Amino acid sequence: MPLISNSTYLGPPKYLFNGHLETIIPSIFRKIEGVSYRRERIYTPDEDFLDLDWSRVGSTKLLIISHGLEGSSNRHYAKALVKLFNGQGVDALAWNNRTCSGEMNKQAIMYHHGATYDLDTVIEHVAAASTYEEIWLVGISMGGAQTLKYLGEKGLDLNSKIKKAAVYSTPCNLADSAATLSFKGNAFYRKRFLKKLKLKMQLKGQQFPGLVDLDLLERVEDFTDFDTHFTAKIHGFKDASDFYNSVSADNWMQDIQIPTLIINAQNDPLLYDRCYPINLARESPNIYLEIPKRGGHTGFLVSGQEYTWAETRFLSFLLDEKYYKFDSYLK
Repeated sequence: MPLISNSTYLGPPKYLFNGHLETIIPSIFRKIEGVSYRRERIYTPDEDFLDLDWSRVGSTKLLIISHGLEGSSNRHYAKALVKLFNGQGVDALAWNNRTCSGEMNKQAIMYHHGATYDLDTVIEHVAAASTYEEIWLVGISMGGAQTLKYLGEKGLDLNSKIKKAAVYSTPCNLADSAATLSFKGNAFYRKRFLKKLKLKMQLKGQQFPGLVDLDLLERVEDFTDFDTHFTAKIHGFKDASDFYNSVSADNWMQDIQIPTLIINAQNDPLLYDRCYPINLARESPNIYLEIPKRGGHTGFLVSGQEYTWAETRFLSFLLDEKYYKFDSYLK
């Protein structure tokens, strides 16, 4: 039932006249000032580590932020959410996936869209060691997929302190999202992601000699090949297809038990078809799906405003669910 029919996003500044500009300009040029973190390092069950970046204001509520592919707690979208929610009296925690905090991790794996075991480690650490009465989970792009998968996996066993969640620009179906990286018009994103991931995989191969074929790594220019020979290989999947299908969030989303907002723009260049779970939103009492016409991928800029529309939408949803009136839904 919660399929939001009329999005309130009116669109970006006029100079961002297509989905690519809406995606690229904020990714490269947007800066958020005034956020200072206190870093905490915790350890995983497999004797690796995760770096957690905190910004506390003395609240009983906590926002946990999961970043996107090759992102970190220092990305503009993470810092903006920290600053926005801190300003409303909410503590914030932006955690870094393995290899994303500025230091290579210890184990012969890295991170990926389905690595919810690390998100679980973060949440259990926070829930056990704090007096927070309410925890909200948010995720951007890959972090959104991790969040949705985690919520579905936990289902009725979700920690009772977690009350709501919100994600945007999220590849609900990983195979369909990955396919967009082979589109001719998406060469910029493919090259940018591959450059960063290949560098990390090279470091991982040097850390664990024989783990991967470093000569092949130099020649890979396609994401399917990279995920088959490297991502899938080190994480125990058969190939790219097996990896995409095995970890895709939509395998679990029907079991989400708390109010969860998904915002995916129609003109997002990195989302396709099954990344817009319309039928699931119609059937689920907990998934609120909003599909603005504009926004690009992790864009949603608003002219003259520090915060994006998606960020303020998160605030409205998480602080006051009554903002979403039932007469706004398509039945």
